[in-house]
Amino acid sequence: MFNALEVFTTVVVGVMVGVEFSVLFIMNRILNALPEDSAQLGHAHGGRMLGTLMPFWYIGSCVLVAVWTITGWHHHGAGLALTAGALLILSVIMSLLLLVPINNRNRTWTPETRPADWKEQLDRWQRYHYVRVAVIIAAFTLLVAALV
Repeated sequence: MFNALEVFTTVVVGVMVGVEFSVLFIMNRILNALPEDSAQLGHAHGGRMLGTLMPFWYIGSCVLVAVWTITGWHHHGAGLALTAGALLILSVIMSLLLLVPINNRNRTWTPETRPADWKEQLDRWQRYHYVRVAVIIAAFTLLVAALV
């Protein structure tokens, strides 16, 4: 049962990393290549869609890693899982303090209501997202290492 928890947690976190990696390196580049109004509307829609889903995924990942760490404290790799959990908590804190405020503004913008600096705000979100993706990749790497 514990092995199933380890594998399930690693897969959940790995898929989350894949989604965030895709947003960073694929989706944002596709959206930014669209004409201005379409790009902004696409970012707003993505912000609404992923802004609804990702909090559950991030918190769920933290809970799964916490359960792994607690139930497997005397197993090999518990320290790695604990460190991965700390990094996931850091990613949630970063999200709440840095990314969510920008996303909450972005998700309501339309071509008529967006601020003049909307591109700069999205660029700032992207820079923060680079760091967050690096943090969750590190967490995922630690979870994989804890499995072996």
